[in-house]
Amino acid sequence: MPVRSPFFTSAADVRAALAGASYLADDQIAGVVHLADRLGKPVLVEGPAGTGKTELAKATARAAGARLIRLQCYEGLDEAKALYEWDYKKQLLRIQAARVGGEPRSWEEMEEDIFSEPFLLTRPLLEAIRATEPVVLLVDEVDRLEVETEALLLEVLAEFQVSIPELGTLEAAQVPMVFLTSNDTRELSEALKRRCLFCYVDYPTPERERAIVLARIPGIAERLADQVAQVVAALRGLELRKEPSISETLDWAAALVLAGVDEMDAERTRESLHILLKYRSDIELAERRLLGDAERRGPGQQRGAPQPTGRTEPQGATLPTGASEGGSRR
Repeated sequence: MPVRSPFFTSAADVRAALAGASYLADDQIAGVVHLADRLGKPVLVEGPAGTGKTELAKATARAAGARLIRLQCYEGLDEAKALYEWDYKKQLLRIQAARVGGEPRSWEEMEEDIFSEPFLLTRPLLEAIRATEPVVLLVDEVDRLEVETEALLLEVLAEFQVSIPELGTLEAAQVPMVFLTSNDTRELSEALKRRCLFCYVDYPTPERERAIVLARIPGIAERLADQVAQVVAALRGLELRKEPSISETLDWAAALVLAGVDEMDAERTRESLHILLKYRSDIELAERRLLGDAERRGPGQQRGAPQPTGRTEPQGATLPTGASEGGSRR
């Protein structure tokens, strides 16, 4: 099997390089990426939706100066969309051109012609293993694949070669760095898991999310970044239909900066909840359980007092209060 030169020299190098690509990795993530890079093994990244699994692969490609090739998985994805297919329209045009031109060719000669490289349409998997430049292959949401397509993926990742009946076996020019992401909507096969290093990416702590906001949102005040992280942590402590993702946290922070907000209060939080929460029932729950409680406490009471939520809230997760906030406006 062909090899490639490692992208990184150590886990610390991975962490620094990812930080330079605007991705703040912890020690676990940096360690797994370093081992995958040195061992040439794929990384299976699992975790809730919106925790930065896809961004990890993108940031690794940026940090390594490698080309990113992405296969977005979905139900019904087959070999023709994942691996390769023949350009049938071009083949038909070639056959018609030969007939019109009166080329005296046998069918065997014509078949050899139309089933050759110029008529082959490469899809992400084949494109990744045939690339001669450094490549990071992202197989996104692999848990959405059907079992048959997962078996095809397993075959490619095992040997990094593809057998095409008309052309023979195409071997990889170099082994790409591979990331497979999963939202854990179904159990992946044991065979696939055995071939991968495992990395679980959960929602960040308020401290880490604050650092992410400061790194990704230019011009945001540290006080506002801290409040954004605390509010999002408090919301994730509720029994929501959909918890806010990191990308939604960044969208919210960017919107607040655009609106000229330097510090949050209950009114501003209420008016912008729709950026974080995408179900009306979640917005109403947040207004009732968090904002309502913050207003009842009032500005004179100690911040960080226990809040009556359905689950244990993250430590230090409080909502900003206002001096003269009214009732909920829906």
